Amino acid sequence: MTRRLFIFDEPDRFVAGTVGEPGDRAFFLQARKGSAMVSVGLEKVQVAVLAARLEDLLDAVDAPATDSDADQYPLEEPVVELFRVGAMALAWDPEREAIVIEAQTPTEDGDYVELPDDAEDGPDLLRVRIPPTEAWGFVRRAEALVSAGRPACPFCGQPLEPSGHFCPRGNGMLN
Repeated sequence: MTRRLFIFDEPDRFVAGTVGEPGDRAFFLQARKGSAMVSVGLEKVQVAVLAARLEDLLDAVDAPATDSDADQYPLEEPVVELFRVGAMALAWDPEREAIVIEAQTPTEDGDYVELPDDAEDGPDLLRVRIPPTEAWGFVRRAEALVSAGRPACPFCGQPLEPSGHFCPRGNGMLN
């Protein structure tokens, strides 16, 4: 299958967002530059890990945290999942002083595959290059997005449904 590349150098917008209600949300990364827009699906835990690793990378390159507000707008519609994210990679581009985020479709072994851009076959790839100020905004939004889900049970930490849940630490009692 022919490999598809979606490359956004300094996009107008790059965010993590959701569609649906807590407990039934679908998570996406969305990049837009001009009229070109790409949405890729991923798991909540992938958003959380991406935000954490991005923060670690920003700290490692001494990118000062900014006080600018994170993007609070919903995902742009229509949200059409181009592919599901398998592996991701982060890098610092010292020449451009920018963060590079790559997300690619799953591979058989689940590992990230580094290929030249002109490779005809391989996993589809979304590559976004953003300045540190934008990366800090992404981190803040992603952290808020992950924590905005269902509240956790105070006993077991599992998400609470509106109707309660059977808590393993409560001997199967409905909390």
